Amino acid sequence: MSSAKSARPRILHCHSTFSAGGKERRAVKLMNAFGKTLDHTLVSAMPNQMGARSLVDRAVTVRYPADFSSLTGFPSPGRLIEIAKAMAEYDLILTYNWGAMDAVMAHSVFANTLGLPPLVHHEDGFNEDEASELKTTRNLYRRAALRCASALVVPSATLERIALTKWKQPQRLVQRIPNGIATQRFAKPPKPGALRVLKRDGEKWVGTLAGLRPVKQLPALVDAFAPLGDEWQLVIIGEGSEQQAIRERAAALEVDHRVHLPGAVNEPADVIGLFDIFALSSRSEQFPLSVVEAMAAGLPVASPAVGDVASIVASENAPYITRPGDALALKRALGELAKDSAARKAIGAANKAKTGAEFEEAKMVERYRSLYSDIMGRAF
Repeated sequence: MSSAKSARPRILHCHSTFSAGGKERRAVKLMNAFGKTLDHTLVSAMPNQMGARSLVDRAVTVRYPADFSSLTGFPSPGRLIEIAKAMAEYDLILTYNWGAMDAVMAHSVFANTLGLPPLVHHEDGFNEDEASELKTTRNLYRRAALRCASALVVPSATLERIALTKWKQPQRLVQRIPNGIATQRFAKPPKPGALRVLKRDGEKWVGTLAGLRPVKQLPALVDAFAPLGDEWQLVIIGEGSEQQAIRERAAALEVDHRVHLPGAVNEPADVIGLFDIFALSSRSEQFPLSVVEAMAAGLPVASPAVGDVASIVASENAPYITRPGDALALKRALGELAKDSAARKAIGAANKAKTGAEFEEAKMVERYRSLYSDIMGRAF
């Protein structure tokens, strides 16, 4: 570890992916909020997925080394010690999700031998391969890898329970920090020119922001949307491998002229207010940042009750949070919201009020700042 205590603390981020999803956008928000007080180095287990890089403020000092040891592969002692040695020059290690778990294991095995800095692990949810049930082998690996971590941060009550029961983490190490947003930014009028699709007079939009991955079940969202009237459009903002599957489902249902995939956006606050209903169809979520953003923009939400979604939304929105896996219920929820503009307005107002009271970004930033400072033993 660096002994130059007069220098800015050096932080190593080991991400599962750095595409512009919820946990990546939160990590960038924290980096931007901390500003010039820290120096960052960021590596991804999937080096070709770095879309969130464009969201980092230019004033933030961050390196993206191309020669960092791979975070993926068989966890042999040789590969783990290479990762561990690369950690030694930093003041704090931050790891994110299962894709970075080999970095956590490398730290656990060699922390004492190499005098490694403290490590904080962050878990935000699961991919398709663990959406229905956690894998026993991964649970055991997590338990072993996390034994030397200084903290395990989760955003949801669901993940907190998993950390305590499945991964057998001590209560003192598990930190639940709900995701927060800059609520006032999402309350401002949207910028129609920020999207590659134009909202025409008389149109209504069902919208979502998501990584286009199988776990998001976006073809199922097309199914739920399809019965809505011709004035309704479905706008899916994001990038990923499921784009073709979404287009094929829309074509099969003959609604491809009403389904739009304009790609990712750097500033969700610029566009989310164009939606009239926000919708999710995921098999697995924990504390989806996009739901809070939609609420701050004054939108009603239709979604399965995955993760903490049911407790995130206002009570007025509860009837439109459906049983997970019930495609017909999600279809009904969208249909009921689509035909009742007064309900959409009232629910959106209640959601907006709740975000201001409970999910303000400044609170989240200060909780992370306090946690990282305490663990490093250095204020910043």
